[in-house]
Amino acid sequence: MTLFFDELETRNPAQREADLMRALPLQIAQAQKNTVAFASILAGVNAASIDSRAALATLPVTRKHELLERQQAARQIGTSGQTSNDPMGGFSALRYGASMPHIFASPGAIYEPGGIRRDYWRMARAMHAAGFRAGQLIHNSFSYHFVPAGSMMETGAHALGCTVFPGGTGQTEQQVQAMAELQPAGYIGTPSFLKIILEKALSMGVALPSVTRALVSGEAFPPSLRDWLQTHGIEAYQCYASADLGLIAYETAAREGLVLDEGVIVEIVRPGTGETVAPGEVGELVVTTLNPDYPLIRFGTGDLSAVLPGNCPSGRSNTRIKGWMGRADQTVKVRGMFVHPGQINAVAKRFPEILKARLVVTGEMANDSMELCVESTHISPELAQRISEAVRDVTKLRATVQLLPPASLANDGKVIEDARSYK
Repeated sequence: MTLFFDELETRNPAQREADLMRALPLQIAQAQKNTVAFASILAGVNAASIDSRAALATLPVTRKHELLERQQAARQIGTSGQTSNDPMGGFSALRYGASMPHIFASPGAIYEPGGIRRDYWRMARAMHAAGFRAGQLIHNSFSYHFVPAGSMMETGAHALGCTVFPGGTGQTEQQVQAMAELQPAGYIGTPSFLKIILEKALSMGVALPSVTRALVSGEAFPPSLRDWLQTHGIEAYQCYASADLGLIAYETAAREGLVLDEGVIVEIVRPGTGETVAPGEVGELVVTTLNPDYPLIRFGTGDLSAVLPGNCPSGRSNTRIKGWMGRADQTVKVRGMFVHPGQINAVAKRFPEILKARLVVTGEMANDSMELCVESTHISPELAQRISEAVRDVTKLRATVQLLPPASLANDGKVIEDARSYK
């Protein structure tokens, strides 16, 4: 049994970085030339000069809400009375026809193109790491309705050389019956639905001995559920993917974090900004995909994670992340005013003495207060007063300031902590 999906997984890290940075300017040029959105977002950018992570970090981050806003604007009825023929807001390099066999919808609604290239979302790599091999049958319980999840997994399985049963969601008795009769090698879907299927099988008195492995995604996969599945004879591994980007990272048999996919460039930035954080610090995952059909450049996922140090014991040489650690969108409403992580970072940038800042909102709704906790090597009442004035200037709200020594704040990616009582 081949341990690795391909030789890319064991490249020398320096060679991988050189390969990615060589591909990056070409992808940016592709996005500028073939998508209306990035022609605008990256106007004036010399694609050839974006050949390093430092250069990449100078480009703006495009977050999901901005993608949705551009899509919604493109779908509005214009003065001519005709709707736009680009419901994807100018982000897709594909157009309706043979090169785009599907268009999918994610909550929002955000529309994404489906392309014709083999393993379009690059899911075969994660399936291989989970133990699936050519010639096997996979029971796919991701949705085939509206969202691309079912198709993402199916195209990956086909690229791996597997046959797929499109189980979809719901109908647990029929799912159990199909598994019992078809004897698939394993399951792909959400972990919670796999548990529901197994519990239904137990209540029906039906054994499912062939199902010994699973690739799960779409929701949290706590160790308790992983252990529960193991007691029922199933080794389940998780992957992190999105409808926009395809596979981002996947779990290996080492079960030590998630290894980044070979087709993406991942940065971790301070929430509300595009500034990369120090290695190991929690921040927002920002991904640049090398997919020429849907070339998202510095796309903010809104998810928090951190880079794990060292190498993966599985032998794969790519960077590892800790996995999903929460959401980066920490916007709160205080006394009728929205406060954004970007505003807190704007305050911090005014003071070179500030190493790290976190806004803590306490009290009860309609009777709340703000305290800005600041790590600094310089602690004085005068500095606290100046920072407090800056908070008011930026947010139009008052806040007390607590100055703390370095490394006092938790490394959890939080820029704003809502600690109010809602009782």
